[in-house]
Amino acid sequence: MKTYKNCQSCAMPLKKDPKGGGTEADGSKSNMYCSYCYEKGAFLQPHITAGEMQVFVKGKLKEMGFPGFLAGLFTNNIPKLERWKKQN
Repeated sequence: MKTYKNCQSCAMPLKKDPKGGGTEADGSKSNMYCSYCYEKGAFLQPHITAGEMQVFVKGKLKEMGFPGFLAGLFTNNIPKLERWKKQN
């Protein structure tokens, strides 16, 4: 099973997740998704699109003090992450 460095839904570095990652249905840690996106084997925002996720994450990064151009750069690849590949 592949281990990812970043959440495959929002691109947040998994090592920055305060809970250490999302959880699968059986309670084990997810190696793909963070706790902000994925809990108990399900996405917390199941109907969000890749574009909406980009806007959401960009807003969060700006709230944290990142300049707009950096927030845009960090969210550029969200549509290429594993969660969104099926939807493209």
